Amino acid sequence: MPRAIIVGASSGVGAALARELHNQGYVIALLGRRLPELQHLANELNQLRRGTVAAYAHNVHVTAGIPELCRTICAQIGGLDLFVYCAGVMYPNNPATHDTDADLEMLQTNLLGAVAWLNEVAPRMQSAGSGQIVGIGSIAGDRGRRGIPAYSASKAGLHTYLEAMRNRLSRHGVTVTTIKLWQVQTAMLANADRVIQPASPQLAARLIWRAIRHKRQVVYVPGRWAAAGLVLQHLPSFIFRRLSL
Repeated sequence: MPRAIIVGASSGVGAALARELHNQGYVIALLGRRLPELQHLANELNQLRRGTVAAYAHNVHVTAGIPELCRTICAQIGGLDLFVYCAGVMYPNNPATHDTDADLEMLQTNLLGAVAWLNEVAPRMQSAGSGQIVGIGSIAGDRGRRGIPAYSASKAGLHTYLEAMRNRLSRHGVTVTTIKLWQVQTAMLANADRVIQPASPQLAARLIWRAIRHKRQVVYVPGRWAAAGLVLQHLPSFIFRRLSL
């Protein structure tokens, strides 16, 4: 059975993806700050296939503990075929807000935690000559949005870091997939300035699994937003800054 680690699996897209991967036969390690929610999900899935899901309390801000935790999990689940970084936080979209603490938390959770994890996972997969890394980014990372500058920067940084890892690891048989999410019906959606056709977590998880299965490189989820992403990336700055985004 293939083995997976999901960081940020206690709710939303991470939890839905855990269910999807479990349906596909994976043994899974669920990581997140909220251990009761993780354990509840693990218990639910273990009722379907006993002993195939384990929960681990983990705060991605505590990067010093990641090497030992990664080694422990890989030993307990018997290896690693798929790593998914789904941890993320977004504060309310508000152009009038300047909050260093909130900005640093978004950068630490959305980007720096991913860096710390990928520096453990990447050499393990490189040595094995196989494996797949998936980073859950956002269409918000395609441009600097005035209401969420740190969130936009964290996701843009994640996209670029994943691209660099893809360029490094592809020659060693490792796939790196960047998922650029549109709005999803999760608690984070309450911080958006407007809601436009959000996807369900279940739909997002199915589409992410499709990207994993086909070893895609960069995928917008849902795919219909790829055209919008392309347009936004190429809009001149003097036009983009006038948009209410």
